[in-house]
Amino acid sequence: MTATPPRTFHVKSFGCQMNVYDGERMAELLTAEGMRAADEGSAADLVVLNTCHIREKATEKVYSDIGRIVKDGREAGAVPLIAVAGCVAQAEGEEIMARAPSVRVVVGPQAYHHLPAMVAQAAAGGRATETDMPAEAKFAALPKRRKVGASAFLTVQEGCDKFCTYCVVPYTRGAELSRPWADLVSEARALVEGGAREITLLGQNVNAWSGEDDKGRKVGLAGLAEELAKIDELARIRYTTSHPMDMDDALIEAHGLNPKLMPFLHLPVQSGSDRVLKAMNRSHTAAGYLRILERVRAARPDIALSGDFIVGFPGETEAEFGETLQIVAEARYAQAFSFKFSARPGTPAATMGGQIASEVMDDRLQRLIAALQRDSLAFNKASVGTRCEVLVERKGRHAGQWLGKSPWLQSVHFTGDAALGDLVEVDLVEAGPNSMGGRLVARAAA
Repeated sequence: MTATPPRTFHVKSFGCQMNVYDGERMAELLTAEGMRAADEGSAADLVVLNTCHIREKATEKVYSDIGRIVKDGREAGAVPLIAVAGCVAQAEGEEIMARAPSVRVVVGPQAYHHLPAMVAQAAAGGRATETDMPAEAKFAALPKRRKVGASAFLTVQEGCDKFCTYCVVPYTRGAELSRPWADLVSEARALVEGGAREITLLGQNVNAWSGEDDKGRKVGLAGLAEELAKIDELARIRYTTSHPMDMDDALIEAHGLNPKLMPFLHLPVQSGSDRVLKAMNRSHTAAGYLRILERVRAARPDIALSGDFIVGFPGETEAEFGETLQIVAEARYAQAFSFKFSARPGTPAATMGGQIASEVMDDRLQRLIAALQRDSLAFNKASVGTRCEVLVERKGRHAGQWLGKSPWLQSVHFTGDAALGDLVEVDLVEAGPNSMGGRLVARAAA
């Protein structure tokens, strides 16, 4: 146990982009208290495990990491102060404190603005736990955003009211809450002042965001994106993750009207079977979902589509899985994410009859991945010959090589005269299953 206040820290985040954002904000909080981020791989006085509870065995992974940190610390002669944050902390905080005495702090995703005070309490010899959910108090207490990378996250909405039967998010993140318009515009400006050229708006159901603009008019996510597009130095706007039931007319139209809104939409469907969707409490049908995609494509014909899928939901038949393969064939995703059903404790699906055998799920997942990879490669091949702007995000593995993102969120590698944060004009000349090869044409205007 740390006897003096920690001077260095390391935040390790797992899971979704929201956790990445939360991890960045925790680091900013600790930095504001005078602590310094430890270099990757070096020892830190404080280790924060920012956890995700979506997938199976998430809790056991936390305990495995705790054990490794303690073992490495003992071998080095100093065990760091360990804090567990995020959704596993929210769901199983009391058990973590009882089972892992080496953990000194447990803090949920809506209470991490209290992390510095909790760390101070733990460093003085105590233990601290907080899993309350006053989300707005959290954002009001966080420090102003400062230097960031070329691409930055901005949480605009948290929580979920949809209660899909397989999902723990409503229990770990709470009810849907939209952050105020003025706060978001202010934070976006601070991100751009700190170096961001692209901002990704985040939320569990990001397109459920709503608020009042500076004239008191009720607006949705399309209105917020329109306002952020007025920030001159901001070149790109993205958003994730969306729910089909919250894709309103204004947001669909925005893809054709707002030039800074990138031609990319991540819209999870989960299954192609209407019976399975009803059992999941998804509130949409396969046909209704495809109609939304048709309308988005009509507004922005070059849009790249992404989705999420769960295979092996309780009771799923081979024919119903075939319906999922059919919706994949019709949607033609540029990229997508697929998972085996994972029974999360406390969710209705965990106790449903008709649980699918692991080997059946494995087989279905492999067939689904093959179909998704087929379409992803087809999308990338169709992009060859396109000239587009690429936002440079990092150096490549080879001398003079750079990596960045196309408007369609493809990873693009190229060589030439560029710098981090540049928007460069690139010809896409080579397609792989997960990335594109590009030829630099010119640096874009700043």
